[in-house]
Amino acid sequence: MDTHSPSAPQEDLLIEQREGGAVWITLNRPAKHNALARHVLAGLRDAILRAQADEQLRCIVLRGAGDRYFAAGGDLVDLASVRDNDAVVDMSEQACAALQAVRDCPVPVIACLNGDAIGGGAELAMAADMRLMAAHARIGYIQARLAITSAWGGGPDLFRAVGPGRAMRMMTRSEMIDAGLALQWGIADGILNDGPDGEDLAAFLKPVLATRPQVLRGIKAQAIAHRRGGDWQECRRVERQHLVSTWLHDDHWAAAEKILSKGAK
Repeated sequence: MDTHSPSAPQEDLLIEQREGGAVWITLNRPAKHNALARHVLAGLRDAILRAQADEQLRCIVLRGAGDRYFAAGGDLVDLASVRDNDAVVDMSEQACAALQAVRDCPVPVIACLNGDAIGGGAELAMAADMRLMAAHARIGYIQARLAITSAWGGGPDLFRAVGPGRAMRMMTRSEMIDAGLALQWGIADGILNDGPDGEDLAAFLKPVLATRPQVLRGIKAQAIAHRRGGDWQECRRVERQHLVSTWLHDDHWAAAEKILSKGAK
């Protein structure tokens, strides 16, 4: 097990390589509610870019330390100096680039909401491909309480995920959505009754980790094309491209032969 924090000081990020091709990234600032300071976001981007270079990588699991907060949004102390137009744009673009690394990661990124995802933390969660929520966790776009809008690309993500009506409801009311409603709306893909270190998450990850890395990359490529607003032809082009590469791979023929040999008995 390799745990380190290469770009964020004082172990604000923990990166762990686990068996089976999963990398776990923990936002490790529990005393600050795992707030997303700019150096943390930069470290997150670096960690994802580094991890995805491994062709055997199957998925990334993103979580927060503790059980109260996944991430409580931007670090207001760190952001207090952002006071003019250029500084706001620069902050927004740099943070968006970190979340874009999550969106564009060539393998699935699974956000494990061990606690509340608030403001920018909710935007980070929505940048992931799937979200699993602890039973007590909530997610909320509460930026309006600070008299601002969403900041890091999370607005478009939310509108695409839940539709304009529900996105407007969440954002205009600064509403905190509990795990049950998040599952109903399709924000959450599962509820963890035994936390991020329990059997529920292990059971969810098991079939992902059993899938060949090149197949996961082909599936994620389709998700990226859809997220970028590709039309049917573009999404179909991506699908076909990865079908060809996975079909001709030795893993496909080994799997097919295994099924055929069972049928012959």
